[in-house]
Amino acid sequence: MTTAISETSVSNVENERTIRREKINAAIRYIVLIAVGFLMLYPLLWMFTAAMKPNHEIFSSMSLIPSEWSLEGFINGWKTGTEFTFGHYIINTFLYVLPKVILTVISSTIVAYAFARFEIPFKKFWFATLIASILLPQSVLLIPQYIMFREMGLLDSYLPLYLPLAFATQGFFVFMLVQFLRGVPTDMEEAAMIDGCNSFQVLWHVVVPVIRPAIISVALFQFMWSVNDFLGPLIYVSSVEKYPIALALKMSIDVTEGAKWNEILAMASIAIIPSIVVFFMSQKYFIEGAASSGIKG
Repeated sequence: MTTAISETSVSNVENERTIRREKINAAIRYIVLIAVGFLMLYPLLWMFTAAMKPNHEIFSSMSLIPSEWSLEGFINGWKTGTEFTFGHYIINTFLYVLPKVILTVISSTIVAYAFARFEIPFKKFWFATLIASILLPQSVLLIPQYIMFREMGLLDSYLPLYLPLAFATQGFFVFMLVQFLRGVPTDMEEAAMIDGCNSFQVLWHVVVPVIRPAIISVALFQFMWSVNDFLGPLIYVSSVEKYPIALALKMSIDVTEGAKWNEILAMASIAIIPSIVVFFMSQKYFIEGAASSGIKG
């Protein structure tokens, strides 16, 4: 009896030590994660707070707290140095970003569905060509594409920025959706075809709802990449009234005079808000889609 009680006491002590050890390990992990997260967020936080500092104080101190708070950077930066406000450039950005996202999602989904479900002649060759296009540097295509769009009379417009995406030219997104579709059973699709659905009806009513997380991931990737794109608009857009955010910010940096960095940082802070909002709204689907499509760290 005494032996059983002592063994129970020893077991309880060991359990308490194990629980205490697990709590300590969890606390250490959280502290490390918080520290690393702060280091990663520090540049972003500094940009937001620096936008509220006087111009002379921005590079004289790395502190997040300004000595005097001021909204002058936001007020003057919004007005810009042109006849247009910064809101005009934000609207210009969405005029080509939204078509890029929509065309990318539609074309990539159709092509990925064809690769994953149909027996196409020379399918392995075409899929290998698709993978090769992912590895091809985009700079190689700049001159041929520019000459082509110049001959078509499409320069100084947004069409060269999103028209090619109607033909699934973003191989990465097609590959991502193909990987997702390969893990989806075909039972429901076969049942729908037995009921008389054609391929497009099966795609829209059966496949798209299943692969929605991957589609949202594609849209999120394309949205963030397009909003931050600088080279594309720089090449094809020449009118100031058609400038997107990236070119408007670059235009505000005067190389001959001292740049008003509080205004530039204020507008940069506003420029990244849409991407942050979209990411947090679709974070759940983005993580699920990326994990299910085989893109894992």
